[in-house]
Amino acid sequence: MSDLSEFPITKRWPAQHPDRLQLYSLPTPNGVKVSIMLEEIGLPYEPHTINILKNETFTPEYLSLNPNGKIPAIIDPNGPGGAPLGLFESGAILQYLAEKTGKLLPSDPALRYQTIQWVYFQMSSIGPMFGQVGFFHKFAGKEIADKRPLERYVNESKRLLGVLDTRLTGRPWIMGDDYTIADIASLGWVRNLNGFYGAGELVGFDTFKQVGSWLERGLARPAVQRGLEIPPRP
Repeated sequence: MSDLSEFPITKRWPAQHPDRLQLYSLPTPNGVKVSIMLEEIGLPYEPHTINILKNETFTPEYLSLNPNGKIPAIIDPNGPGGAPLGLFESGAILQYLAEKTGKLLPSDPALRYQTIQWVYFQMSSIGPMFGQVGFFHKFAGKEIADKRPLERYVNESKRLLGVLDTRLTGRPWIMGDDYTIADIASLGWVRNLNGFYGAGELVGFDTFKQVGSWLERGLARPAVQRGLEIPPRP
């Protein structure tokens, strides 16, 4: 039986199955990356709902695992060398799980690094820019009289969609015929931009035909459909 007692987070969110990977998350664009990944690779895990609306990520227990106070985070009871390993940052978790299981990341070194570069592309560009569009278009940003911030983030989001659209021309997935963590990293964000944020018309989403087709293919995957609902919302 795995001993996770060294992790304070397990005091607030106890592990019913300590031998399984522990997921601390919520179905946000960042959160679903890991739940989709876990559903795709079939690794047993136990999800814990973290209510970000109640600032649960800033409790001492959560901060002990992720000092940045964001979801998702994991504890793998069977980490490298058999010792438990805690990880935060969704991109790092995707890469870790891919390397742990040998799935959804090419074994060829060149293709491996090319895949990882597209994960970084999402982490550094798609996530931050689409998130700002969501803020300024859907949430408190509507109250700001100066529209230049929204215009800046909309224009940059259009540019990024163009980059992704060009990459997907003639390819079903970002890395070609193989679905990888590069796709998982971006699916939730593109879905939210056009869905939850309601910014599809704003960014001209329908003009990016390759992205639209890719999103449909991704959302049709059973593991993606399951992962989008894990953990249950509070």
